[in-house]
Amino acid sequence: MLDSKQEHKKTLIVIVGPTAVGKTAMAIQLAQQFDTEIISADSRQFYREMNIGTAKPTPFELSQAPHHFINSHTIEEDYSAGDFERDALDKIESLFQTKDKVIMVGGSGLFVKAVCEGLDNLPKALPETREQLNKKFDTAGIVPLQEYLKEVDPVYYDAVDISNVQRVIRALEVFETTGLPFSNFLNHKKSHRSFHILTIGLNMDRADLYERINQRVDLMLQEGLLEEVKSLISYQHKPALMTVGYAEIFDFLQGIISWEEAVDKIKQNSRRYAKRQITWFKKDKNTIWFDPKDKNQIIDYIQS
Repeated sequence: MLDSKQEHKKTLIVIVGPTAVGKTAMAIQLAQQFDTEIISADSRQFYREMNIGTAKPTPFELSQAPHHFINSHTIEEDYSAGDFERDALDKIESLFQTKDKVIMVGGSGLFVKAVCEGLDNLPKALPETREQLNKKFDTAGIVPLQEYLKEVDPVYYDAVDISNVQRVIRALEVFETTGLPFSNFLNHKKSHRSFHILTIGLNMDRADLYERINQRVDLMLQEGLLEEVKSLISYQHKPALMTVGYAEIFDFLQGIISWEEAVDKIKQNSRRYAKRQITWFKKDKNTIWFDPKDKNQIIDYIQS
């Protein structure tokens, strides 16, 4: 553990915000400014096989500052928010031996929350509950599950990426096992952390953000997203691949929707996801919000 003198001055700078807002670029600039390293809290960038659809930092960006938890796992492994909490805290503590500040960046709210506050010990669902929900998904698709979640847990429904099948099913499992909404288990007493946490939110005008999201999707398609998804067909039931950018192309490959529909849906679902990310991160009243162009103001804020 850190001694009290170290504890006084060590700070985790957390950068959050919606997809495509510019979190990666900001994290790199701050890591260079404060001579430190970056922890990625993006739940899909862990996986080596998922590159284009996850908007992973480019090789050039990775060379600009040391990054951790990018390409750290294979898609064959399941890696939960609880696993990340344990591993990230170990890495942060090790970096604090030589650094006063460490940067953590990502848009995966549950993974950020795990490191900053800790997660509740969520109840384990009965295997038959999970089986029934998965069967319902296989036969009727995700919409009835989304509607069910909206009915039993509107709070979590408004915050979660509802196109992420795994998250929707997990929340419903908890509800069916305990009779309590999943969101109840996220409002627990925060775990103590032996360092300061400074959370910076990045956001911009909604129209500009949506334009950036559409451009990012076009770029992913140019870079070969279709080929990447084809290479992952044998893993398509893995939770990380039941997400925006991958799920829609799997539907296209199975003949469920046309290519034009797939592209439109990726853009639409990405915009919806961005909206939900903003809702999630705005709930933390300690987050101070900036426009991504305000780099100097952000540095002044951190130094003050």
